[in-house]
Amino acid sequence: VQLQACGGGLVQAGGSLRVSCAASGRTFSNYNMGWFRQDTGKEREFVAAVSWRGINTYYAESVKGRFTISRGNAKNTVYLQMNNLKPEDTAVYYCAAKNRGDVTNQIYEYWGQGTQVTVSS
Repeated sequence: VQLQACGGGLVQAGGSLRVSCAASGRTFSNYNMGWFRQDTGKEREFVAAVSWRGINTYYAESVKGRFTISRGNAKNTVYLQMNNLKPEDTAVYYCAAKNRGDVTNQIYEYWGQGTQVTVSS
């Protein structure tokens, strides 16, 4: 699976942004999808994940109630809608795909290249 993330940018605190991740190469609907982020000098961390059919979603405590993950299997795309953004959300956001297992850990089979999200105060 090849993953291409896009949609990052600069936004003011309190604003919204949606990042997308387009998949190609294999049957997208077979894979659970996750979003992770990494800020400079920090470890990469889990943000959100969605099951292969889109029924189950998972969120880090820091983004619950503000971020929403969704997927469109017909478009081979997973989305992360980010609302009420905070400066601490600033990071490079990565999408990833895995066939099975715990979706909140970082053991994913495929990773995208990342897209920068910067939230100004």
